Amino acid sequence: MRTSEGIVRIVVIGLALGLAPARPLDGTPSDGPAGIDRVIGPAAPVSLEHMPPAVAAPSRSAPATPVPSRLDVPRPAASVPSIGPERTAVPRPVETPGSGTQALPAGEKDFRSGTEALRAGEKDKAVTSLQYAAEQGHALAQWKLGRMYAEGDGVERSDLRAFEYFRRIADAHADDSPSARHARVVATAFVALGHYYRDGIPNSPVKADPARALEMFSYAASYFGDRDAQYHLARLYLDGKGVARDARQAARWLSRAANKGQHHAQAQLGWMLFNGEHLLRQRARGLMWLTLARDSATANEAWIVEFYDSAFEQASDDERATALVYLEQWIKGRRD
Repeated sequence: MRTSEGIVRIVVIGLALGLAPARPLDGTPSDGPAGIDRVIGPAAPVSLEHMPPAVAAPSRSAPATPVPSRLDVPRPAASVPSIGPERTAVPRPVETPGSGTQALPAGEKDFRSGTEALRAGEKDKAVTSLQYAAEQGHALAQWKLGRMYAEGDGVERSDLRAFEYFRRIADAHADDSPSARHARVVATAFVALGHYYRDGIPNSPVKADPARALEMFSYAASYFGDRDAQYHLARLYLDGKGVARDARQAARWLSRAANKGQHHAQAQLGWMLFNGEHLLRQRARGLMWLTLARDSATANEAWIVEFYDSAFEQASDDERATALVYLEQWIKGRRD
């Protein structure tokens, strides 16, 4: 069996087992950057500013501080200004619960009705029910509507309306526990806002603001430990957008995201390690990350496949074999 076939087989077996994130090769927690420290040296500071109030202009400079733990990250006071469409209350018939009925959280009944309508393909009915739930503060309904407007799924596409729904989630739930049932929804709302601030929304009050995008990604990456936020935060450090270019900080955030299975981070970290870009060259370890990334790449992510193919062709037989050993250890660490 060729070395490449062995690597792919191990990856496929690992993914088929449904392995959950656990530890990187050095045994450190997957949320920590300790493993990468051996490659890039002692920790460098990361700038994480307090979220500015809605009426204040965001500060673009702040004293650098160490990478914060979840408990160190301040709750943003009014994280994102309301600049989307004005809320329009959706009239809802008043229902009197019968005796013995169990009270549901606000908006839960409408949310369930909306999701059932979506499964049945009744988009108009679904949107109406989800709007009822969203106006009652139901975070999942707000998130679902945000996605629908962002993608034009059952509604006319409107990034501004999507922005407004994600903003409501961020404002209302920024200080919720990272272990809360809907914490993932809150984190992805911050990530969505980060994208909107990074690129801006054409013909709207939401202008491109890399510093504001940094704040959104930083909060989701640090407080909620969101792997996608960690990857996009690393990209800002690599590109120097909204923050001074800092490849060391980028490598740390890439390491955190990669160890959680974020395949874009795995590809970027693997390429940097294989080629010695900003990091001490480790070709076998870089090939390991690129192999994992390639296995998760979608059809429109040809850049990941190109990275892998280029590295595999350049790697020696010894480097390929060592990458296979690293891959086996990584999968075993996730299983344990």
